[in-house]
Amino acid sequence: MDLKKLICDLSSISGPSGFESPVARRAAELLTPYTDECRVDAMGNLIAVRRCGVPGAKTLMLDAHMDEIGFIVTGYDKGFLRFGMLGGIDPRMLPARELMLLTEPEPIFGVIDTLPPHVMESGDSDKTIDVKKLCIDVGLSEEEVKKRVPLGTPAVFASGCRELGESAVCGKSLDDRACLAVIIKTMELLSGCKLGVDVVCLAAVQEELGLRGAVTGAYTVAPDYAVTLDVTHAWTPDAKKTETVGFGKGAAIAVGPNMNRAMTEGIIAAAKERELPYQLEVIPGQSGTNAWAIQTSRSGVATALISIPVKYMHTPVETLDMADAKSAADILAAYITQLEAEKNA
Repeated sequence: MDLKKLICDLSSISGPSGFESPVARRAAELLTPYTDECRVDAMGNLIAVRRCGVPGAKTLMLDAHMDEIGFIVTGYDKGFLRFGMLGGIDPRMLPARELMLLTEPEPIFGVIDTLPPHVMESGDSDKTIDVKKLCIDVGLSEEEVKKRVPLGTPAVFASGCRELGESAVCGKSLDDRACLAVIIKTMELLSGCKLGVDVVCLAAVQEELGLRGAVTGAYTVAPDYAVTLDVTHAWTPDAKKTETVGFGKGAAIAVGPNMNRAMTEGIIAAAKERELPYQLEVIPGQSGTNAWAIQTSRSGVATALISIPVKYMHTPVETLDMADAKSAADILAAYITQLEAEKNA
């Protein structure tokens, strides 16, 4: 399958934290040809299993979260909608932003209100507006908006996935649908390959609200090994080089206490052996990813982290280079084919 089309397919689906079921359904469709079993747990996590057929084989879990940042309707104000945020969203970029409200049977387009500069008080244009003072305008009367947009309705940024330049794609929810796409692509690459481990794919929910799906998913799967795939910050002119990685220079392999050293070295060795592009990302403590929750699940899980560099994270214009996404899939597949293979030969 074409990885770019796969990323754009998954990115186009609306699934903010707590409302991921459409993403789970699509991911299950895509994973079914490459796995023996797909199921959704009580939390909403998608769990897909490929068994290697080796008695007593160890389990490797591949994890990516499928939720995206979003919004939720909290009240009405004379035909306008008050809202809260699902996940970390910079309030500076919200005024005049376009949204899709996930109403039934069809979503409704809306915009976040903003005062034109002509009518602002002196100095107000330099201030960030409190989210509690912002509203969503859906162009309906006070009576009609209450009928069509119930309290608790979720919303997401109204942006699709587009090509940017020669090798980049840009859009909403690349964090972390791009990594979910990488896992699906990896399973395709492994189809027909003899493996030494059972592979479990975890498409986790509610990462943006505190790694919640990974906590329960890792407890259920109880893997021996786990590789989390997430995005990391790519360099831009206004960013600190010490806190970012290169763009278009390969997937970032994380090094630090949140990652098992032997696994990390094994992933690096697999990349070197296949001459696949990669870069190292040193993370001294909390990685801010599902790897943090998975590593300490039950009695502990040997965990690694591979990330795709992304610019403008948590915005409607998240941007990645396809070379980095391909690098992540190729490195992951190369590592999995070697894991436990000699022991189970």
